[in-house]
Amino acid sequence: MGKSKGSLKSTIAVSLTNYLDAGAIVAGASGLTLWQNYLDLSESHLGWLNAISANCLGAAIGAIIGGFLADKYGRKAIYTYNMLVYMLGVAIIMLAVNFPILLLGFLVTGISVGVGVPASWTYISESSETANRGRNICISQMAWGIGPLIILIIGTLLAPATGGAGDTGGMLFPFVEYVANLITGGEAQGAALNVFSSRIVFASLFIVAFIAWQLQRRLDESAEWKAAKAAEAKDDTKKHGVFSSFGELFSNKVCVRSMLFLAGMYLTWNLVCSVMGFFQPHIYETAGGLSNEMANMFAAGQWVVIIIMTFVCSLIIDRVNQRMLFAIGVSMGVLAWLIIVTIGITSMTGLVVFTLLWAIQAGISVQTFYALWASELFPAKYRAAAQGIMFFIVRGVSAVWGLYFVHIYGKNGEGFTIAGYIMMAFFIISLIIGTVWAPKTQGKTLEQITKERYGDNI
Repeated sequence: MGKSKGSLKSTIAVSLTNYLDAGAIVAGASGLTLWQNYLDLSESHLGWLNAISANCLGAAIGAIIGGFLADKYGRKAIYTYNMLVYMLGVAIIMLAVNFPILLLGFLVTGISVGVGVPASWTYISESSETANRGRNICISQMAWGIGPLIILIIGTLLAPATGGAGDTGGMLFPFVEYVANLITGGEAQGAALNVFSSRIVFASLFIVAFIAWQLQRRLDESAEWKAAKAAEAKDDTKKHGVFSSFGELFSNKVCVRSMLFLAGMYLTWNLVCSVMGFFQPHIYETAGGLSNEMANMFAAGQWVVIIIMTFVCSLIIDRVNQRMLFAIGVSMGVLAWLIIVTIGITSMTGLVVFTLLWAIQAGISVQTFYALWASELFPAKYRAAAQGIMFFIVRGVSAVWGLYFVHIYGKNGEGFTIAGYIMMAFFIISLIIGTVWAPKTQGKTLEQITKERYGDNI
């Protein structure tokens, strides 16, 4: 019982990394218009902010670095220093007065997010009991839902008036005015005043990052990692460079097959979800014809359902057939896209059903199974490095796809139907890969899985 409580406590501490990852993406997306008006940014500027953010290349670069660092210096090393980098990136955004500074803040924050992701999933699996490994990964995944929900609520409460009839802004916008006047001596007006809403949202992330740093730097080092390093130290033939595991990963056929399976399953799912994470409110407004307020209400309601479904998933994932649970979750995503492209996004019924089904699949998420299986299918000595490589590929390709998506979709959503069929095709591919090649690792210890897949010579 004591060990179970210990793993749950460490899981919650590490899961704050996921809260900050999703929070950074949503905070950046929700404040784009405010920064655009304040700095007179073009669509090209906004595209660059998305491309190097925690949603895409920034996280991709950080992941491949963080994965190798976590395997070389330990999981605890990441938790000791990485949150300081995140706080620096958020602080730069909070203080930005021109586009280069804002871009730098997005990049630093994105890199920090990427550094933390492989270490967090790896640490959670390595510190979990066999019977609770899936549950703890789900708890970590819940933070990805809680982050956007809280940021959306804060952003709504702090939102400035848009100029529409009867729109007075969020309930807490007077607080924004007070903070802006306090800092600028009353000189902030118009767009310069309104952008303080976004600055305060990022300030909330700074506070959570500070709390996460205080909790995470007190975590014990992973026993799995320490055992792997002790075994490596006894073998003088092994290389000890930071990137020495890179060659081993790609020379081991079992590792290569595992990476192809996981990256294929996760990439095709993430191509859809990265677009939805950044552009969903925009899609609902342009192609669906909803108001900004209604689109945000749909988004907030969706995240509530996601959190509930993730909690349900945490209760059953270690007790039911994981292949079947995976197939059910992704099938909900396929059905969601089938409905929205046939009934039509302008139908309120279609939007409601789509949003509900989309939330269900996001609760029984491919990312949950990816995080679980990716931490099981590789030996401890390069478990984080393998995840870093795959995360780099997935987020990098997603960044490129995002640039193509906006051209397919069109300015006012005229290409939504074509884009919808493409999204559905990506989900079908993910469904096939994950269902057919799902590993039989449930109920086994990490040591047992490693021995079965790699033998004693690893």
